[in-house]
Amino acid sequence: MRVRRIGALLLTAATLAATLTACGGDDKFVIGVKFDQPGLGLKQTDGSVKGFDVDVATYIAKELGYTGDQIEWKETVSANREPFIQQGQVDMVVATYSITDKRKEVISFAGPYLVTGQDILTRADDTTITGQDSLQTKKVCGAQGSSSPARLVEKFGEEWKGQFLTEQQGYGACLPLLDQKQVDAISTDATILAGFAAQQPGKFRLVGQPFSEEKYGVGLKKDDKETRDKVNAAIEKMFADGSWKKAVDANFGEFASAFATPPALEKY
Repeated sequence: MRVRRIGALLLTAATLAATLTACGGDDKFVIGVKFDQPGLGLKQTDGSVKGFDVDVATYIAKELGYTGDQIEWKETVSANREPFIQQGQVDMVVATYSITDKRKEVISFAGPYLVTGQDILTRADDTTITGQDSLQTKKVCGAQGSSSPARLVEKFGEEWKGQFLTEQQGYGACLPLLDQKQVDAISTDATILAGFAAQQPGKFRLVGQPFSEEKYGVGLKKDDKETRDKVNAAIEKMFADGSWKKAVDANFGEFASAFATPPALEKY
């Protein structure tokens, strides 16, 4: 009888320890973010990551009960966001992740936490570019494989592409070309443009006439309504307590006014 009691006590202690471990301790909350986008998600020399997406993700994780040292950042690029979620390699993705019906077929979204659109960056002293139509006779830089230059080619045609479009491996490579007057403009999501340009205050101008709409959401496992509701509640709290605006101001600098209004959440 005594042996049985000791065994029961040991089992109870082991169960309790396992429960405590599951609730915290060494648990990691893995978040997919970009590592190469200034203002949004950029890996620092000390190994940390910094940017608006990182600030939003950190706030959400803490609202879900995770401390800063429990968060693990995983580099996520556009092509692997859905597979990472589906395979369980990450708990959520916060990486300039536009909400679309096609993506909602395989994963779920909370948010949006930011709405942006394709815009134009020019030199600060160039007032000749006022919107998309202005680009018809301007030299434009875009990133290879991005949907942004493709949208311009669709509007202006293949002849325009051959004469006016320059494509680089990334938007970071476009900035020096704009600065050195080798191109007249860069065009992609306003958030990406603002993040790069904010590194050199006063040099560039965001036109502020977006011609598409991109709703950035938090990617989650398909049909995980419980987590999605908790994440939406965290985003709403971030809007309400001033943390969202603080993050916008900190990461987009002189261009923060372009993202001044929190969007309405799309709950489902």
